[in-house]
Amino acid sequence: MIAAGWAGAFPLVSGIGPHRSWGLCAATGYLVAAVAVLVLPRRWAREGSVAVALLGALLVPLLVLVVGGQGQSEVAVIERSGELLLRHGTPYLAEPSTVAEYTPYLPGMALFGLPRALLGADGTAARVAGDARLWCAAAFLGCLAAVLRPVRHRPGRPGTAAARTSALPTLLLPGTLLPGTLPVAALLASPVVALPLCVSGVDLPLTGLCVLALVLAGRGRPIATGSVLALACALKWTAWPAVAVAVALLAATSGRRAALRAAVTAVAGTAALVLPCALRSPGPLLQQVFAFPTGRGDLPTPASSPLPGRLLADLGPVGWYAALVLLLLAGAAVAHSLVHRPPLDTRAAADRLALGLALAFLLAPAGRFGYLALPALLVLLPRLSLLPHLPRLLLHRLPRLPFLPRPHAPQVVPAP
Repeated sequence: MIAAGWAGAFPLVSGIGPHRSWGLCAATGYLVAAVAVLVLPRRWAREGSVAVALLGALLVPLLVLVVGGQGQSEVAVIERSGELLLRHGTPYLAEPSTVAEYTPYLPGMALFGLPRALLGADGTAARVAGDARLWCAAAFLGCLAAVLRPVRHRPGRPGTAAARTSALPTLLLPGTLLPGTLPVAALLASPVVALPLCVSGVDLPLTGLCVLALVLAGRGRPIATGSVLALACALKWTAWPAVAVAVALLAATSGRRAALRAAVTAVAGTAALVLPCALRSPGPLLQQVFAFPTGRGDLPTPASSPLPGRLLADLGPVGWYAALVLLLLAGAAVAHSLVHRPPLDTRAAADRLALGLALAFLLAPAGRFGYLALPALLVLLPRLSLLPHLPRLLLHRLPRLPFLPRPHAPQVVPAP
């Protein structure tokens, strides 16, 4: 019901067409899913409610928006950057004149626009197949699939790095935390994934890569960790704090040499992916990727949600520098915690990264409420096994109302 109310508010308060379309479909889906929890038999309630929510909040609105060519401006930006990368070797326009012509992403994000550049937009099939949202969703689902792969623990003597790594709790070990695919479906149907996936999808690959990197770090695989971090860091610079968290996790569980190997791989990989475009158009990259999102570009950024950092920046230059100082202090506090109390497993590392990014988004001179979906997902992903139980857990905590049927508790048959 909470999700239905939240989605239902979009058609009333949002000025963005794709958000309103998603809200109409999703609110209906969530309402029907809530009814399904109440009326379906207990053995079918969870699966049925999640299936209805997945259909109403994700599959139907995604189909409507993609076929209709509706989406947030980020979709068009990614697709244009892919065409520019293919034709000119850089995803940045030399002299953008409007906000829509800015590309506030690092060069790796343009890869999701290459299908549009190759397929064009003539005909429904090409328009759908080239939609950047679908490729962002595919990357996110691919990361989830890699996270959920079974782990074969390496044998090791007590006290060795391999033994310590295998003894640590990792994320989503199949057969323990993950009974089937129901938790994944519940996550995809939740507003924190369904909304961005349907209207833009731009942050989902970044989220999936960050989580996958932390999982690999928790499993003691430094080269794989660094390679995945390089991919994430080539998409958006907001992924860069994940390098520090993953390195701290590796240092605490696998030793300093493993941490150093991951760090070197991440830095070298990011440089290899970013430097060619940076050398080709250094000015546009600095202006569009760093100055524009922080409110210091030639044009004002549309990221103007009333978050603390933005409210301080609106006070003038002094307020902007005050927000920057608070942001640096928050970063220093998180870095201090990584050194003196490093995370010892994937879940703790994900929580630490979520905390750091949430503080960064709150205190940045420019930001949006939607940015907080990234730390929310970092907290939710290690706890996927709880998602299918949330409707009934919440329902059990509702006051007893005469018009609401209560879920029946399992009957205990006394032993003869």
